[in-house]
Amino acid sequence: MAVSASDMNPQALAALLSFYADSGVDDLCEDAAIDRFEQSAALAQSRAKATPQRGVTAAPTEGDPRPQSPSKPALSRPGATVAAQPLTPAPQASQLTIPGEAAFEDARALAASATTIAELRAALDGFTGCNLRHSAKTLVFADGNPEADIMFIGEAPGREEDIQGAPFVGRAGQLLDRMLGAIGLSRETAYITNMIPWRPPGNRTPAPHEIELCRPFIERHVALAAPKIVVMLGNVASKSLLGTDKGILSLRGTWMEYQAGEARVPALPTLHPAYLLRNPAQKRLVWADLLSLRERIEQLNSGS
Repeated sequence: MAVSASDMNPQALAALLSFYADSGVDDLCEDAAIDRFEQSAALAQSRAKATPQRGVTAAPTEGDPRPQSPSKPALSRPGATVAAQPLTPAPQASQLTIPGEAAFEDARALAASATTIAELRAALDGFTGCNLRHSAKTLVFADGNPEADIMFIGEAPGREEDIQGAPFVGRAGQLLDRMLGAIGLSRETAYITNMIPWRPPGNRTPAPHEIELCRPFIERHVALAAPKIVVMLGNVASKSLLGTDKGILSLRGTWMEYQAGEARVPALPTLHPAYLLRNPAQKRLVWADLLSLRERIEQLNSGS
């Protein structure tokens, strides 16, 4: 049985709209289905009726006050005709433009030239080779303490992150804060960033070329922050930075090593908080990962 907005109380309606917004839903559907093919056909038919026929054109006779179009060739004699010129269709823009090798080289050069985290942010802000920056509102760089021993790397900003310009500030970010607090961490004692610094439209998964364009920047980011432990949240960060095809459910909870410049850093892949919001039963897996992380932190602090 269908439920309309009028059947819901204000609290339930507000919660539903908040869920849609966090999921990247920007538009609402109509009550009845709309046949877009039928609409397009009707629009094309109406345009065809409104457009005058382009065919044989009579030459102006002597004394005809109508000016001759400069785009048409002059007629040599009265009564001559001119065939209609063919129309050249306008080129269609590609929905997802894959940049050339120059953009990848530019990304690598800009990332390598940064000697501080502030310089890296400025380099990213000036990088125009990634198509995502043209649809996003803001650059979402990092949050927390850049001198912390623990660095968390997620996937990409969502709607709230794009608005506020900081990573993990939406519902997934609130869950991440609770996860940090459960093992004695906070944004003052951890450093948080993403593989991709711009929000993909509709919160879609970043395309492979977008990940590769941003890879030099995140790799340089880890090298400059020099954390003692890296936690990778979700598939995109784990598979990209660890160079594996294994899914996150296979990788999670397994301590690995990440090459950050000249250093090898202990790395722990785990599930993304946004995934946990959709699959609450999997929180038990992340709790085991967090306990393992806390144990490693305690060993780090004790010097063992």
